[in-house]
Amino acid sequence: MDGEVDTRRILTRLKSDTGQAFERLFDLPYDVTPDKLTLLTNHLLENEDPAPYLFFVNEKEITSSLDKVLVKDDIGTENVLEIIYQQQAVFKVRAVTRCTSSMPGHAEAVISVSFSPDGLYLASGSGDTTVRFWDVNTQTPHFTCEGHKNWVLCIAWAPNSRKLASACKNGTIMLWDPNTGKQIGKPLMGHKQWVTSLSWEPLHIDGSCRRLASASKDGDVRIWDTVMGNVQRILTSHTMSITCVKWGGSGLIYTSSQDRTIKVWRPDDGVMCRTLEGHAHWVNSIALNTDYVIRTGAVDPTAVHRGKGQTVNDSNVQELARKRYSAVCSPGEERLVSASDDFTLYMWLPEKEKKPMARLTGHQQLVNDVKFSPDTRLVASASFDKSIRLWDGKTGKFITTLRGHVQAVYMVAWSADSRLLVSGSADSTLKVWSVKNKKLELDLPGHADEVYAVDWSPDGLRVASGGKDKVLKMWQH
Repeated sequence: MDGEVDTRRILTRLKSDTGQAFERLFDLPYDVTPDKLTLLTNHLLENEDPAPYLFFVNEKEITSSLDKVLVKDDIGTENVLEIIYQQQAVFKVRAVTRCTSSMPGHAEAVISVSFSPDGLYLASGSGDTTVRFWDVNTQTPHFTCEGHKNWVLCIAWAPNSRKLASACKNGTIMLWDPNTGKQIGKPLMGHKQWVTSLSWEPLHIDGSCRRLASASKDGDVRIWDTVMGNVQRILTSHTMSITCVKWGGSGLIYTSSQDRTIKVWRPDDGVMCRTLEGHAHWVNSIALNTDYVIRTGAVDPTAVHRGKGQTVNDSNVQELARKRYSAVCSPGEERLVSASDDFTLYMWLPEKEKKPMARLTGHQQLVNDVKFSPDTRLVASASFDKSIRLWDGKTGKFITTLRGHVQAVYMVAWSADSRLLVSGSADSTLKVWSVKNKKLELDLPGHADEVYAVDWSPDGLRVASGGKDKVLKMWQH
């Protein structure tokens, strides 16, 4: 009936996306808006600074009012409707729109680029056997680190930003000091073939950032004590090259391999806990829903944007990192997504289950890269079929396909607020995508050849890219 006010009310329970529910129930009008729900949530949580929230009923977002998303089945047997709230990033990352500098220097292809967890440094590894540090503010070369005798295939920052590990095609791993460009300690040698992936023990587990895991084409994982410069443990069970290693937030190590499996390890005693099987071809890449919070450790990049620049000293970094990790992931809930040459992805709960939670299908060619958004709500996958696909980070449900590249997409990187995504492709362009509009936001041409590596700084201010044209580019708003 036109003009009649909806006076119906509904009994609801508010519950966080991590599973904590408020004891008391609320009698809310059917047409309650997200703004009213946000006021209520901030009041209940006693937030001094009101935070923005998203609200969901059965995975459907409440965008205008509750009655618009309600279906008869939503109200459970107890006639209590569960509304899930999720905090949104307070700051907004602006899309990078222009190339602010092209930094030549490398004599061969740039294979990896990575911002430090605190966003102050940028490092790159290249086929010219060097690692380079770049000054993020002046966008000029800082140090050139020489020591490798072959292509530098991967680099990894310690979560306290004090050290960078690099590994080359000879199987040698080296550590560098970003403040001086000098090598730390002696090279870590032992792998019989090239190193494919590196991962540091998370800061919330070890505040001193001492241990590093390396995976190799020789099928082994080595755990190094980077202070003593020796190998603590060698994990062997894979029968082919390992493609990726991740040191998870619960202390387990995850590895993916060309032998089609993912293995879960306990680093302290070297026990293999379980093997995750399901892929029909090489597993190329794995991502954890905790990757971003583990990467940034004790530094909350959003605090910098809110003008609350952090003073992080050694005594409290581990505690800060632990708090941030716990806010993102409940015990036993670390999720893993694997991407494969079989055109599919699988979602797993690797701490508990051998069987996958979901199989993510739709790509028409091999899937090369996969990343969880920092807020863990979404997964992005990049494929040789020229597309990027977005999936629900909890259920693995397909959301949308992002099309625009005209050749294979090699890599994706998320903005810190999870609202934007940047991709690098064999078509020599980067593209920035809006998650909200599910479409292309910006086209960033400029590279003269294939773009192999792209990274969005943890504070959201810059994107760095590198590739076959040997040039490192920095992009800003």
